[in-house]
Amino acid sequence: MHPALWINQTGLSVQDRQLMATSNNLANVSTYAFKKDRAMVVDQFYREFRQAGAQVDQQNNLPSGLQMGTGARVDGMQKVFTNGNIQTTTQALDLALVGQGFFQVQMPDGTMGYTRNGQLQLNSEGVVVMSDGLPIEPAITIPAEGTTVTIAEDGTVSVTMQGESQPQNVGQLTLVNFVNPGGLKPKGGHIYLETEASGDPVEGVAGENGMGIIRQFALETSNVEAVEELVNLIMIQRSYEMNARAIETSDHMMEYLIRNV
Repeated sequence: MHPALWINQTGLSVQDRQLMATSNNLANVSTYAFKKDRAMVVDQFYREFRQAGAQVDQQNNLPSGLQMGTGARVDGMQKVFTNGNIQTTTQALDLALVGQGFFQVQMPDGTMGYTRNGQLQLNSEGVVVMSDGLPIEPAITIPAEGTTVTIAEDGTVSVTMQGESQPQNVGQLTLVNFVNPGGLKPKGGHIYLETEASGDPVEGVAGENGMGIIRQFALETSNVEAVEELVNLIMIQRSYEMNARAIETSDHMMEYLIRNV
């Protein structure tokens, strides 16, 4: 079997993974707070036939070696946590994070999840939750008598009660950040989970110690650039075609040798 067949097969696998990442990005181009995926592609190990610097005779060494590559592979899929654009809305519980940080979400098993999605709602008890019912931490409860909800840039939540002019403080939303956000595990539903690679969550007040600020009546859009992803699709297609053509050429060469040698 000609080695080029195996090498170009790895190229096809890489482009397939690249296509999956790009397709997922495009599918979420209008998903609020979505962070795009980027495939981390590396070359594979090399077969060494001649070592650089090896001694040829008593006086001379080889100026270069002879190593043959064995293809490429996808070594990881990285989330790119650049900020998306900010879109203004008319909902008081729509929150956008401008800068670094994540909201905390209590998972069904009691552990913590993390999200940048600020499409918040109230459940039947007036608790601030995500669209799937998971409560935000620290827990914030909006009284039924409240008429106006105000959320400051530092996460302070105030409610103006019916018949009153002065707002009441009902809690404060805090944020967390990670040394390596790219190491978080995406769970789906806008939720990320802590891993060994991400490091421990560091909790803080919005707008302090490098944390982003919270903006009410706004949502963070996806950071996917549709034009960029479409260009990537063209590059992936061309790369796939070239690898497929190289496999076809290797096959023809082997066929020629079998018939004529």
